[in-house]
Amino acid sequence: MFTISGSRGFYKAPLSKGLLLVLSGLTVMLTLLPQYQQLFVYNLRAVKNQHQVWRLLCGRLVCLDVKDSFCSSLLIYNFRIFERSFGTRKFASYLFGTWCLSALVDFLLAQSFLFIFDHEVEELPTGLLAPIFSLFVPFYLSIPRIPITQVLGQIHITNKSLVYIVGLQLLTSNTFMWLLALSGLISGGLFYSNVLHLQKFLFVPAWLARIGRCTLEPIFSSSQPTNETPLGMGATLDIQRQQRMDLLDQQLMLAQYNETRRNSRQQHQAGLLQWTRLFPSLRHRGQNRFPTQPHPQVQTQASTQPPPLDNSPVAEEQVARLVEMGFSRIDALEALRASNNDINMATNFLLQH
Repeated sequence: MFTISGSRGFYKAPLSKGLLLVLSGLTVMLTLLPQYQQLFVYNLRAVKNQHQVWRLLCGRLVCLDVKDSFCSSLLIYNFRIFERSFGTRKFASYLFGTWCLSALVDFLLAQSFLFIFDHEVEELPTGLLAPIFSLFVPFYLSIPRIPITQVLGQIHITNKSLVYIVGLQLLTSNTFMWLLALSGLISGGLFYSNVLHLQKFLFVPAWLARIGRCTLEPIFSSSQPTNETPLGMGATLDIQRQQRMDLLDQQLMLAQYNETRRNSRQQHQAGLLQWTRLFPSLRHRGQNRFPTQPHPQVQTQASTQPPPLDNSPVAEEQVARLVEMGFSRIDALEALRASNNDINMATNFLLQH
């Protein structure tokens, strides 16, 4: 569904998988047991006047609205790329830090709203919403923006558009959801930039990370995808053929992308939605497709023999950056060679496959 997420599932993302399964399961349980929902209401008045501090924990973890839980689950699934990039402990520290900061910012924004509009905010939407909104900060700053198509010749559709649409849907689900969204963005900006050195104080201790690695990670960890098996370590013939087809698909997609960009500069076709660019996986298209004019060089190469790997030199620091994001070294080398050492295009290829 999301073009930046790829098809690797929750590989190297046990925390994201645990949050998605546990929080969604608790939402379903509370839906079936409505008599316990009052315990999970995020009531600011009760926290401030009656000192029910426990509501900060219960009210800011589990969603009582099924629609909010669904949108939050989609965003958690999409943002699991940050757990692969940061590492599980650093990703958990980010969520913990923004969760603590957003609790304070929630009260400050509620008091500001009372001072400006003379209206008290009694309850806020429940769930892990502010930390999820805070993940839009690294999403906006670190994920490359790759254009896919245009609608009406003016509206650009990128690989990040669907994520923003889901976030907008979550933002409009409640009257005061904007307060949590603003709180999450402020908290995410402060923690991600580390301007106040918050990362020195708000983090997951190493001993707690070791306990989670020994107890929870075996439960929520996912196995390595079979298509990442190295060729020299007993890979089957089908896996080798699949990897060759993936490489061919990447090269054809790169050629189609460059050709489309050159054509779009020469002529602008307003009002046309080019659906073929939304589905770039060429080998899965049907036999009864419209005739196309592929790039001559790519067509000659694909028709004569399987595409050999390009032996052009690859910068080692770019390979190291992709490996730190959770990709294997073989996939990083193939992506950089297929994208002519373009780190942004290589990252997009790896996330899509």
